[in-house]
Amino acid sequence: MNITKKDIVRKINKETQISSMTSKIFLDKFLEIIKCESYKNNKTLKLNGFGSFKLKLTPKRIGRNPITQDSYIITERNKLTFTTSFKIREFIN
Repeated sequence: MNITKKDIVRKINKETQISSMTSKIFLDKFLEIIKCESYKNNKTLKLNGFGSFKLKLTPKRIGRNPITQDSYIITERNKLTFTTSFKIREFIN
């Protein structure tokens, strides 16, 4: 199941009775804070009872276009990873 930002905004709007625009601003700011704090500190950002966000450096690698079979180099880049907390894993299982 895929969930989009729009779905989350609708759910926030429905359950908290705040406007869609305010819900969107809230979600965007929340995601921006996570991104900025993880990048600025280059450490793990932990949210108790939810999980941890961490920047991970992916190495340089060779990519390939599946249609044309052309190879190209994908540069190394930072990737934001998420690990669920024990409480979330326990809830899911």
